[in-house]
Amino acid sequence: MQQYLDLCRRIVNEGEWVYNERTGKRCLTVINADLEYDVGNNRFPLVTTRKSYWKAAIAELLGYLRGYDNAAQFRALGCNTWNANANDNASWLKNPLRKGEDDMGRVYGVQGRSWATTDGRHIDQLKKVVDNLSKGIDDRGEIITFYNPGEFHMGCLRPCMHTHHFSLLGGKLYLNSIQRSADVPLGVNFNQCQVFVLLALIAQITGHQPAKAYHKLINAHIYEDQLELMRDVQLKREPYPSPELRINPAIKTLEDLETWVTLDDFEVSGYQYHDAIHYPFSV
Repeated sequence: MQQYLDLCRRIVNEGEWVYNERTGKRCLTVINADLEYDVGNNRFPLVTTRKSYWKAAIAELLGYLRGYDNAAQFRALGCNTWNANANDNASWLKNPLRKGEDDMGRVYGVQGRSWATTDGRHIDQLKKVVDNLSKGIDDRGEIITFYNPGEFHMGCLRPCMHTHHFSLLGGKLYLNSIQRSADVPLGVNFNQCQVFVLLALIAQITGHQPAKAYHKLINAHIYEDQLELMRDVQLKREPYPSPELRINPAIKTLEDLETWVTLDDFEVSGYQYHDAIHYPFSV
């Protein structure tokens, strides 16, 4: 929690104004921030200085792991974060490749589960990583990336958190996740939860103990219409201790994640938080 608040203060105090062409808004921006999560000791990185909707974050992650490409699929899991990008993004609405309402195109999990090659094949990056780790193999390339410049025009949004690199060391599993763009008041806590849960889940289904997850933010920003709420409300609140996350131990395989797992298989205990803050969302 403290590292998140430190980043927020750094942006407020040291950030530079940048105009964002896509949203038409200015952002206070810093470059490079490194966050670290103690997954092995189950210190779940939920923001406590406002209410955090962790269930939607996990639902979104499940959709990515299943390779979903439609906002309706995410809604069925309990996540509404793709509604606007699929249906209110002006450039995507004009794109001739859009298949209709709720279509997201070839973004995020589609790339992770079905990366198209020039010779007509499709590569399942996630399955390769899970298969290797289940055998105790770390080839220094246990990487899942959603960042495919050749297909940006085929989706509604370039991926923000785009690459996940797993490493086995001393019998424990580590994760490095890289995020190119980070809406710190709104999006980052979603992403913090997802990095933590991704390591915990992959460790569980591959039979390893989770260690630490390292989360790198490249462009970390606070939008101009979020600044007052962050500076004058959230940063004046005292944080509470980190809660804990319980994952159903019956989840044992990638197929389980693909088929029957729901939000009921995740439980957070000891979560104390301040009132919700309704930050503006930029499409």
